[in-house]
Amino acid sequence: MGKLLYITAHPLSEENSVSLQIGKEFLVTYEKKNPDVEIVKLNLYEENIPPLDADVISAWSKLSAGESFESLTDEQQVKVGRIDELAEQFAEADCSAFVTPMWNFSFPAVLKAYIDTIVIPGKTFKTTETGMIGLLEGKKAVHIMASGLIYSDGPMVGSEHANSLLKTVLGFLGVTDVESIFAEGISMGPKQAEESKQAAIKKAHEVAKNLEI
Repeated sequence: MGKLLYITAHPLSEENSVSLQIGKEFLVTYEKKNPDVEIVKLNLYEENIPPLDADVISAWSKLSAGESFESLTDEQQVKVGRIDELAEQFAEADCSAFVTPMWNFSFPAVLKAYIDTIVIPGKTFKTTETGMIGLLEGKKAVHIMASGLIYSDGPMVGSEHANSLLKTVLGFLGVTDVESIFAEGISMGPKQAEESKQAAIKKAHEVAKNLEI
């Protein structure tokens, strides 16, 4: 049985978020076609996502030096343990679907914090004599994103640092099969917003129907 990890990074409800509305359309369509696939939902705004702070960095240094997990402070053990859980959960999924808005040319900071917990040596990538190799080859990903302006074409192309960054990270981990679904120009008037939203929903349905894991 396959596993789909459905990751949302938006603080608002579906009623107030275009990206979450499109994400719901994707998920409902996928569930109908694949009732046997396990779907795990991860709302990053409701999860404990430890930042890479002094506790975590110093704990990793101790572990790398050969010290035991038990030698860490209680707080270090909780943080490092949670990061390990998140990395393992991500690595176990056959496909990860990310649903985000674009804020200030990128995605919300909580997703960057989450990325820092899944890019972990030995779990999602490894270092070899010839360089670093992703351990998640064969996995798939979907990125659903709404933005106020248009970034896929025109003068704002160079200012898009959300989907491009996510695809760079996923590629580093070995995930090169990434479908991107955009609803752009949401702030450019009601007509543009609705047309873009409906086009994105249509693509979300198509991607969901064709996604095989």
